[in-house]
Amino acid sequence: MGAEIAQVTPLSPQQDGGQPRPADRARPADRARRGDGVLPDVGVLPVLPALRELLPGGLPRGSVVAAGDWSLLCLALAAGASLAGAWCAIAGLPALGVAAAAGAGLDPGRLLLIADPGAGWPHVLASLLDGCDLVLLRPPSQPSAQVRRRLEAVTRRHGGVLVVAGDWAGAQCRLSVARQEWAGIGTGHGRLRARRVQVVADGRGAAARPLSRWLWLPGPDGAVTAVSAGHGEPEAGGGPDIGELGIGELGIGELGIGWPGDAIPRRSAG
Repeated sequence: MGAEIAQVTPLSPQQDGGQPRPADRARPADRARRGDGVLPDVGVLPVLPALRELLPGGLPRGSVVAAGDWSLLCLALAAGASLAGAWCAIAGLPALGVAAAAGAGLDPGRLLLIADPGAGWPHVLASLLDGCDLVLLRPPSQPSAQVRRRLEAVTRRHGGVLVVAGDWAGAQCRLSVARQEWAGIGTGHGRLRARRVQVVADGRGAAARPLSRWLWLPGPDGAVTAVSAGHGEPEAGGGPDIGELGIGELGIGELGIGWPGDAIPRRSAG
């Protein structure tokens, strides 16, 4: 009712005469019990090495993670699970396509894209959580507390992980960017080559103690990696190094600069 499931775009390559294999049709929890795929732990989904200090142990199944309006950070959260064999879906982010997802490390062969889940997005999300290990969602509208709790229950029941591109009142973990600096701009010359960001993770329970880490998001090679101490990590309270543009608290859009695939358009209230 109102949920346009036909908008789902499967990106997996055709196999076995165009029919999905039985293992691919199975629900994530069933695949995990059978031992299919390479996911190392049925209780958590793995994350990229750059995120392991922020999310020790990985992403617990049944949890909700809010990552704000940082599209590359959202994709990085999904990349580790995707590379380990998880099925992932991206809903409500029409600006993020296959190239952006693959560039961030996701496997296009195990990815679904739903550009616009429509007014019935809670039903679409529930269906995706039934068939995918991880769903990255930008809600078209703020859900009521009742709808939010119901979707959290669905996430727990199916053992998936919901990554929200935005805020979510019931999130177990929140990631935010406290500071960012672009590299490559000199004194009136040069090109943007990479971006360093200070990511802070906090939340509830085991995530109650805030953790902070400097990351390349992305690095000069386009990858998401940790900034090594003494190799680009700013000193506490220090400004940007020579040859770098310090953005501080300003968003990139406010300066008229952007990074391909890193802008999450906001929908108007109407």
